[in-house]
Amino acid sequence: MKYTQLGRTGLKVSRLVLGTMNFGPQTDEADSHAIMDSALGAGINFFDTANVYGWGENKGRTETIIGNWFAKGGERRDKVVLATKVYGNMAADGEAWPNHDKLSAVNIRRAVDASLKRLKTDYIDLYQFHHIDRSTPFEEIWQAIDVLVQQGKILYAGSSNFPGYKIAQANETAARRGSFGLVSEQCLYNLAERRAEMEVIPAAQDYGLGVIPWSPLHGGLLGGVIKKEVEGGRRASGRAADTLADPTERARIQAYEDLLEKHGLEPGEAALAWLLTRPGVTGPIVGPRTAEQLDSAIRAVGLELSEDLLEGLDEIFPGPGPSPEAFAW
Repeated sequence: MKYTQLGRTGLKVSRLVLGTMNFGPQTDEADSHAIMDSALGAGINFFDTANVYGWGENKGRTETIIGNWFAKGGERRDKVVLATKVYGNMAADGEAWPNHDKLSAVNIRRAVDASLKRLKTDYIDLYQFHHIDRSTPFEEIWQAIDVLVQQGKILYAGSSNFPGYKIAQANETAARRGSFGLVSEQCLYNLAERRAEMEVIPAAQDYGLGVIPWSPLHGGLLGGVIKKEVEGGRRASGRAADTLADPTERARIQAYEDLLEKHGLEPGEAALAWLLTRPGVTGPIVGPRTAEQLDSAIRAVGLELSEDLLEGLDEIFPGPGPSPEAFAW
């Protein structure tokens, strides 16, 4: 496994991030534990989760599954760089209460203690703001985070789904306070969705943040979805189905799959490998439901994409171009 540094921290992390959002809803606890064992055995040391994963009445279930895995011992916790998130309301659906969500100091304090209990650990390496909170000033957020760092409950803070200007605002506020600020941004970024190149990634690079792309296969669209339809009768669903309903977009995905077939590569593995070539990217988040999906993701780390292939991918999925030129009329 290849490793890199997480932004401006001293943490060494794997170039793949194990996403756990399917643990519980899609993958039972035994299989989830097996996937985590396999990931750690393959050298993946960066695990990402969130307090709301498990969803619905099972919010927190995913963190509990990870905590039970840590409790098995074998230095599992010591070997993992653990990231979780705060923002969503953890009350049962239909029972939302004031101050039980977002990034107020009281909710951050409540949420981190609850996550630590579920995760069966006494500290979180990377505590991430799952979304921006327009109602809470960053001065309050950083005050709460600084206390948690002083208490040893978290080591670093990161953002998720932040626009570029909020990354700047967060870290400028932190600098005025003498706080360390954000060290990472988790954003939607893949071949089919490259808007992060306009402002988010440049802001992250300027402020020394690691970039952790989520949905690297764009909801399965980049995973060979047309090929799977033809060979196995497996129909696309969700975002992929909506996109393929547009004849122009379907033709583009077909061109993408044809290009990779020409180069003898699997679409999903190539899409992950492409992200690993992008400036500023720490590592994409992969969310395997099965051991086979994890194996496929691991193979992507070893792929070397030729310049010819990279140029072909840019032709099919052109990026927005550099800023500020990308904003020109």
